[in-house]
Amino acid sequence: MTVHRWSSGDPALLNSACSRSRVWRRSRRCGACLLLFFAAICSMEHVQAQDRWEPGIADARLRVCIWPDYRGISFRDPRSGELSGIDIDLARAFAADLGKVLEFVDSSFSRLVADVQGNRCDVAMFGVGVTQERAAALAFTQPYLASDIYAIALRSQARIRNWDDIDQPQAVVAVARGTLHEAWMPRVMQRAQMVVLDTPAAREQEVQSGRADVFLTDYPFASHLVREARWAQLIAPPRTMQLTRYAYATRPALPRWTARVDRFVSDIKRDGRLRAAATAHGLEAIIQP
Repeated sequence: MTVHRWSSGDPALLNSACSRSRVWRRSRRCGACLLLFFAAICSMEHVQAQDRWEPGIADARLRVCIWPDYRGISFRDPRSGELSGIDIDLARAFAADLGKVLEFVDSSFSRLVADVQGNRCDVAMFGVGVTQERAAALAFTQPYLASDIYAIALRSQARIRNWDDIDQPQAVVAVARGTLHEAWMPRVMQRAQMVVLDTPAAREQEVQSGRADVFLTDYPFASHLVREARWAQLIAPPRTMQLTRYAYATRPALPRWTARVDRFVSDIKRDGRLRAAATAHGLEAIIQP
């Protein structure tokens, strides 16, 4: 049997060992490079995923939830289909600021939370009253308008002439489902009967038909209705009933996007676009500074 004896001074052994060492070092460097490469890919995917959830950054569209029955705010004319109101004007201004294509999405106060959280729209812009219940589910910008509660009665009737006539036995008060009036009335008016209806149009029909004595609403809706409908009589409260601040609503999981919407509100307050839009729709009296 032949025995090969290797020594540290053997040149062949040294060359072989050095070669293996160089290969090992190259392998380590390649492994490190691969790890860095995959980490970069994962980071890019994470940023892209974030951007997909930040509509103001990555999306070509700006999807805005509106309530198309809301006079003065986001109203769709039933005959022409044309949209008008302060938030229609401001949504168009916001889309222009972002360089996005504006897409309106029909919503309502009863569907507000589900539509925003369910990603049907990027922002709700229809005079959303900030309440504790809504603030627990949505993120809000700073307020831009504020309104008290008002009532509308039939001008030809004689039973309801002032605010104190409303909360009386046998009086029927109509409210729209999902609005803050639905929650407010049972807390404050103990004697009148409340009827909850799905739409403002149904609410108006209840009063016009005599099935309800009044319906509750806010300043934007009431002020526009009394100008446009001869049958409508405004019943204003003698003192502040519940001043509610209106803001725009987004998903709480998108803080960067909420901050961008809030910056838009700051911009329109500073540069006069909010006042111009409010004046155009008769709402300058309820602007929030």
